Amino acid sequence: MLRKFLMASAALSLLAAAPVGAQTLRFGLSDDPDALDPTTARTFVGRIVFGALCDKLMDITPDLTVVPQLATEWSWGDDAKSLTMKLRPNVTFHDGEKFDAEAVKYNIERHLTMQGSQRRAEIASISTVDVIDPLTVKLNLKAPFAPLLAALTDRAGMMISPKAGKALGDKFSSAPVCAGPYKFVERVAQDRIVVEKFDNYWDAKDIAIKRIEFRPFTDASVKLANLKAGQLDMIERVSPTDVAEVKKDSKLKLGQITELGYRAIRINTNNGERAKSVIGSNEKVREAFELSLDRDAIVQVVSNGEFMGGNQWLAPTNPNYVKKFPVPQRDVNKAKALLKEAGVATPVVVNLMTTTTTENQQVAQIIQAMAAESGFDVKIQSTEFATSLQLAEKGDFELYIQGWSGRTDPDGNLYSFIATGAGQNDGRYSNAKVDEMLKVGRETTALAVRRKAYEEIADVTLRERPFIYLYHQKWLWAFNNKVTGFKEYPDGLVRFTNLKLN
Repeated sequence: MLRKFLMASAALSLLAAAPVGAQTLRFGLSDDPDALDPTTARTFVGRIVFGALCDKLMDITPDLTVVPQLATEWSWGDDAKSLTMKLRPNVTFHDGEKFDAEAVKYNIERHLTMQGSQRRAEIASISTVDVIDPLTVKLNLKAPFAPLLAALTDRAGMMISPKAGKALGDKFSSAPVCAGPYKFVERVAQDRIVVEKFDNYWDAKDIAIKRIEFRPFTDASVKLANLKAGQLDMIERVSPTDVAEVKKDSKLKLGQITELGYRAIRINTNNGERAKSVIGSNEKVREAFELSLDRDAIVQVVSNGEFMGGNQWLAPTNPNYVKKFPVPQRDVNKAKALLKEAGVATPVVVNLMTTTTTENQQVAQIIQAMAAESGFDVKIQSTEFATSLQLAEKGDFELYIQGWSGRTDPDGNLYSFIATGAGQNDGRYSNAKVDEMLKVGRETTALAVRRKAYEEIADVTLRERPFIYLYHQKWLWAFNNKVTGFKEYPDGLVRFTNLKLN
């Protein structure tokens, strides 16, 4: 406690020494972002900073509807193998260069070809880009790919100045130039990133705050202490254990929304010798294991009840959740009966690999206790994060607790993890029907057809259980009463449009 107090005091003193204006939003991040380059960036906190710096071709609403940003309208070709976009006129980059179809072509090709690109896989379906006229661009696809729209609402759709990109090359991150509401001023590693309002922004009338200072805090208690002391105006990713403290402080407000991702148990059903375990090779044993679990109790332990239990790759609040298959309740008696039907001797020994984070350790321990009541003997294998990924890829696991940050389109939470041969399908799960429906979900733009395909995927995978989904975290923000106009989005990002400091 004394150590945290001293850390908080030191952080407060540091911030107090930095002069800020009345229209400066001081924003506390949970980490220091990596590269401020949409093509190579990987961190979540970087995406928050990009929300101020870099507009995208498209954006989403809180209910995940894709809406215009730099592209004002779009249409698929008759064969769904092309996407034509009309672009917003009179948009300029922070360096005064014009935003047009040539700029879009440059950015898409940069994402696809630049060494170290993290966007290449997200838009790999694009083969070529045609400039139809200054405000019309056509993306030609190798095959139909409906999730492309969702990709363009995130970093793959962010536009940088071609002039700056060519001039700076791999040093672009040191002085990023985009077309967002704020322009880059400075960055001091591990201390601050400063941006200022761009007066020539196409929607400048809705940008009220003149300056934003992003400051990283790896200690959640220090971050909250700075907010409570008035040295910060807003923070992201409040600890669930601090929610009650925020709620009782009359000077603070809480923002919250369920994430797009999930926490789940991956099961090795088909990857090497360890897939031959009792639980990996027997559907009834996997069903018994799931019925041993009380998701509400798990959520209570790890988040004081703030998170949401779930049984699918999307949260029950997500508009694409398959309502036909609601979250099952714990049933120890049925679990015991299933183990008896399966003809296995109890206790059934299963090995559960988990990373060393506090949350995952708590999850593993409560699973261990719950499953024991049904006849399982869960052996917890605590493993460093990078090592756990390597072991999972090799198939050197039976069960593995893992999380996924989530994507706007359902395909982003599914394909890479359950499609036959997909890159992150570490359990080597394979089902021809599932592959067929994943293909339908990718190749049609008709919402009803896509939802039917995901319903059929749920029908198979919730029975075969390559994953047992456990819960969905919440994005939690806290801010002082001076901040108004904040709206929660399930991607966890902040839209600085209409945000005000009163």
